[in-house]
Amino acid sequence: MSPSILNRPDTSRFTVSFEFFPPKTDEMEAQLWRAVERLAPLGPDFVSVTYGAGGTTRERTHSTVRRLLTETTLRPAAHLTCVSATRDEILDVAREYWDTGVRHLVALRGDPPAGVGSAYEPHPGGFAYASDLVTGLRKAFDFELSVSAYPETHPTAGSMDAEIDNLKRKVDAGATRAITQFFFDNSIYLRYLERARAAGITVPIVPGIMPVTNFAQTQRFSAMCGTSVPDSMARHFDRLEDDVDTRKLVAATLAAEQCTKLADEGVEDFHFYTLNRADLTYAICHILGFRAAREPAPVLA
Repeated sequence: MSPSILNRPDTSRFTVSFEFFPPKTDEMEAQLWRAVERLAPLGPDFVSVTYGAGGTTRERTHSTVRRLLTETTLRPAAHLTCVSATRDEILDVAREYWDTGVRHLVALRGDPPAGVGSAYEPHPGGFAYASDLVTGLRKAFDFELSVSAYPETHPTAGSMDAEIDNLKRKVDAGATRAITQFFFDNSIYLRYLERARAAGITVPIVPGIMPVTNFAQTQRFSAMCGTSVPDSMARHFDRLEDDVDTRKLVAATLAAEQCTKLADEGVEDFHFYTLNRADLTYAICHILGFRAAREPAPVLA
């Protein structure tokens, strides 16, 4: 790891944000709020809440966002997608968020209702793509709007040129930040960032960091979304399937090293895909220099 980061006591130039997903069961609900309570004192810039394929978690997403807004000191960002809804229906959802006090949305095309890998068909009368969604939201509201970015190209983009062009359309439409798909090879992100800047994209492009809790599962998901997994990572997790404690240590070490090396390259913002678990993300933030307040901020009412 980089000693320059490990020894730096001042985190004033860094921001972190966390992604959660809406829980499906009472047990998952309890796990989510334990994670929120653990991570909130680190003072994230915002926390985002995902929206399932085809809008399948719409009500659970709304419920989670409302609870974050009313029962915690955190600033929630609600995911909003184009799928399975008309323009008016989507704008009604956005208006409900605005009236509730939410001021940040993550505007996405969204996965097809059948899931990642199936064919995407725009909804009749809906926003066809994320750039259209951003345009519609920007005309109607003054949300902070984050969008997605894909350092290894979106599976449907076809080429890196097409990927960069799509990101530029979203930014030109009014997006204020891009958050990347998770990646494990920093050089891929840095090349993507260079190409985006060369294309005139000036908004923050925040790296999405995925601490690996289950390597086999990560391999499968990475294959679906087009993320490469270095051979070195496979070697690090070799024969740890039944050794949970060591696996967590390895995962935290690898992700912390990734973040410190990105920081050495001038990266100042990090977005963590927490999978509703706090331990690894908390450890990585600690290594970056973030410390919880001595008297934690109130989280749950």
